[in-house]
Amino acid sequence: MSNGMIFDIKRYAINDGPGIRTAVFLKGCPLECWWCHNPEGQSTQPQLMVRLNRCKTSHACQNACPEDAIRWEGRTVTDWERCDQCGKCAEVCYAGAREMVGRQVSIAELMAEIMRDVPFFDQSGGGVTFTGGEPLAQPEFLVEALKHCKEHHIHAAVDTCGHTSWENFQAILPLTDLFLYDLKLVDEARHMRYTGVTNRLLLGNLRRLSETGANILVRIPLIPGINNDVTSINHFANFLSSLPRLEGVALMPYHTIGVAKYEALGMSYKLGDIQVPTKDQISQIEEVFLTYKLPVIRHTGRAV
Repeated sequence: MSNGMIFDIKRYAINDGPGIRTAVFLKGCPLECWWCHNPEGQSTQPQLMVRLNRCKTSHACQNACPEDAIRWEGRTVTDWERCDQCGKCAEVCYAGAREMVGRQVSIAELMAEIMRDVPFFDQSGGGVTFTGGEPLAQPEFLVEALKHCKEHHIHAAVDTCGHTSWENFQAILPLTDLFLYDLKLVDEARHMRYTGVTNRLLLGNLRRLSETGANILVRIPLIPGINNDVTSINHFANFLSSLPRLEGVALMPYHTIGVAKYEALGMSYKLGDIQVPTKDQISQIEEVFLTYKLPVIRHTGRAV
């Protein structure tokens, strides 16, 4: 039985499928979206996060670091080029300012956590959503987890960017009740620029998945200056209206909730200071999708 690398389990989630859900966040993603709100989900390995607002200046981390990657300049400063992610500083940080994000779990351990929430699933029509990161970056573990959910009659959703082999989709198709399919851009060159990969594979997988009759909710992050222009919105609507089956389209406005994580991980945030879409702008975009007879959901959750 395989183990998986996760970085969070969120209970009482209401934006990741029907009802009250438990969201399991798996590490690893082939995309590097400029607006990613969970950058700690991109790497497949545990990562050090440093939240300076929690620091109590004990200097224990500085003394514990074998690479001399931590120095004092009126506050603790981490030299990320020297840091080897060993986690020794996190082990001695009593304030929780330094922590390693990402842990190995077995299927048995994961299911024990999920089963605690079954009463909430039963009362609300909820279930489990596997998200990340990209769940299909750990296909064997995902299949095992989905099989156990199926055995316990737990509704299972998979949140995916679609950038994986079709064989991986075939393996989870009979085990998945709902696909939350994240679509960033239809224009290939712009997709490459802002995510680091071409979109040919994920667009092809979305079409093939739709042809199987699977339940699919497409989720589109609305990122000002990147994919909320008239041309991009029409590209989305034209492509999605050509699919044989679709449960709906969820519009997910950009927000800045995850920006602080980049500094905590020693990463740079490429988007800079951009404005959150207004309600009027979102309404105008909704109208475009409605003219293509696409069912639209205004999503209150995060941009993916």
